[in-house]
Amino acid sequence: MQNDIKLVEYLRERHSTPVAQIGEPGPSQQELESILACASRVPDHGKLAPWRFIIYRGDVRRTLGETFLEIMQTGSGELADVAREAELKRFLRAPLVVAVVSTAAPHVKIPEWEQVLSAGAVCLNMLMAANAHGYVANWRTEWIAYDDRTLQALGVKPGEKIAGFIHVGSSEFPIPDRPRPNLADVVTYAGESDA
Repeated sequence: MQNDIKLVEYLRERHSTPVAQIGEPGPSQQELESILACASRVPDHGKLAPWRFIIYRGDVRRTLGETFLEIMQTGSGELADVAREAELKRFLRAPLVVAVVSTAAPHVKIPEWEQVLSAGAVCLNMLMAANAHGYVANWRTEWIAYDDRTLQALGVKPGEKIAGFIHVGSSEFPIPDRPRPNLADVVTYAGESDA
């Protein structure tokens, strides 16, 4: 019963840490494997596992930032210093970035939409799993999730899509919350009169 109360309290207060507030340390290899195992325990109609993970940590994050900058400049020309810095540091904002890649595809029994939803569930589970291991996390996509050139550089195969980049690390900042929807605005009770 006590664990149930803690879980309810966590879910009532759950929120993401802004990427700018995430820093070292990140999870160890053992913690990462545990986070990924927890993240993968999602509804998955047909047991297809219609998603996969790509892990970015260490120097590859800097190399990818250089690639992002090069691609961005190809379309936009020379960027202002602040924009250049943003591209170079895009994956350096957290010690660990995990791409959740949706591999959803047409299937004889399982609608593609359900496969996509499963990948989204993986992203949310990963945020919660990171928190359960004592880390903070943020789910992002940004322009790099929608550009064929960056997807290739990131190791995403043709036909796959990015469900999210989960940035994981630590933070000592107080975590700000944001306004949440009023339940009266988003809940309808079927069969009940509005009067």
